[in-house]
Amino acid sequence: MIFNFRIVSDEVENFKREIQIDATATFLDLKKAICTSVGYDATQMSSFFLCDRNWEKEKEITFEDMGVDDDRDVYLMDDSVLADFIEDEGQKLLYVFDYLTERMFFIEMTSLVTGRNLKDPFCSLSLGTPPPETVDLEEFDAKIEAKHAAAAASSDLDEDFYGSDSYNDDEFDSQGFDEMTFED
Repeated sequence: MIFNFRIVSDEVENFKREIQIDATATFLDLKKAICTSVGYDATQMSSFFLCDRNWEKEKEITFEDMGVDDDRDVYLMDDSVLADFIEDEGQKLLYVFDYLTERMFFIEMTSLVTGRNLKDPFCSLSLGTPPPETVDLEEFDAKIEAKHAAAAASSDLDEDFYGSDSYNDDEFDSQGFDEMTFED
């Protein structure tokens, strides 16, 4: 069986890749195919996240076990076969390729072809230039601050909505609080 994955980015318009890969391949094979298609270093830390229909992360499949001591199962890319995790067309995944800034690709399994196999994965569609693999952190922070400033400037909710940020003791009505009882 062959899986066809569509890959897009929220950073770059008109960027799209489609990867065809055998269902018996591992997530590491998929990572390498993605990295080859966009020119990224396949040895860098990254993770896939299986997502629900609303892109909410459900299960992580990581490049390397980071030794985080929690109750979650650890799935490694080189041990995890695609067909063991992906069953249906429309399955959504995130591929986080830059942990510091949480930059990622959005991936959807768009179709599957039964009765056929592929020896090696390949990129069947390559449109646009991918986002850079890494970004300058100062530049990234400046962009985030600019977005927050723009959002604040365009917001209809301002001081008139929330009130003054100064506290006036006379405005606080404590009547009734003295009579209230609280349970522990």
